[in-house]
Amino acid sequence: MLTVIIPSRNEMFLSKTIEDILKKSRGEIEIIVVLDGYWPIETKRELWTTPAIIEDERVTYLHFGEPRGLRVAINAGVAIAKGDYIMKADGHCLFDEGFDVKLAEDCEDNWVVIPRRYSLDPENWKIDDTRPIRDYHYMCYPDPNKAHDVGMHGVEWPERTKERSDPKYDIDDNMSFQGSCWFMKKTWFENCIRGMDENPIFAKWAQEPTEIGCKTWLSGGAVKVNKKTYYAHLHKGKTYGRGYKMDEAGVIAGHKYAAQYWMNNKWEYSTRDINWLIEKFMPVPTWPEDRKKWIAP
Repeated sequence: MLTVIIPSRNEMFLSKTIEDILKKSRGEIEIIVVLDGYWPIETKRELWTTPAIIEDERVTYLHFGEPRGLRVAINAGVAIAKGDYIMKADGHCLFDEGFDVKLAEDCEDNWVVIPRRYSLDPENWKIDDTRPIRDYHYMCYPDPNKAHDVGMHGVEWPERTKERSDPKYDIDDNMSFQGSCWFMKKTWFENCIRGMDENPIFAKWAQEPTEIGCKTWLSGGAVKVNKKTYYAHLHKGKTYGRGYKMDEAGVIAGHKYAAQYWMNNKWEYSTRDINWLIEKFMPVPTWPEDRKKWIAP
């Protein structure tokens, strides 16, 4: 069984996403929607209308009276999940037919699996073919001289996407990921991830994929991209507005804190160090070739 957890905050495409998951899944499934400090309303668009609440026995809604943040929402969803597998998804995503079965077929006990990511055309509810495939991400170097922040977070890696387009790479190592969808065994979340860190330094949502990815890689697991299935994600931007507000100063502080944490190998359950992870994927954009220059900020 798969439990899909959808943390939601002021989300206009939530019901469309739920309907899509219910329609496209082929195995036993439940959806846990965490309404983070708001109640959804009916959405009316030119091409479609969706109710505020999808009434289906497979869908459970958790409501927080006050916003508590993405990390708390994920932990709350996992705490009541019945599935052997868990998947987190943003509330503005379209999925492949049978995505759940395809992901489970290629997911080992210590893997985090990311389906191939496309961009979403939300008005027509289809893949936006004008935008590129986004298969790979790297963690950027936490350069203390960067003007914006000294963070270490996932950045799209189009060169690797192009270089590893052969079908032999359909299940492939991925250094990092974007965070809008991930899939794993529930036992891995409980025994390795050990819950999302709810430290307020993360501005309630920052550094989610870096935390999951580093905990997984450094604890002996692996992050994989699965190109045999896919989802399409909407980058809402100014057109549709953010659900979780961008606290820029808070996000920068969270990035800096995380960089110091991982670069100084503070994860007490690690069986590998950060140098192992960087070396595995070298050459990595922004990272110096000379390991002696890898300086924790």
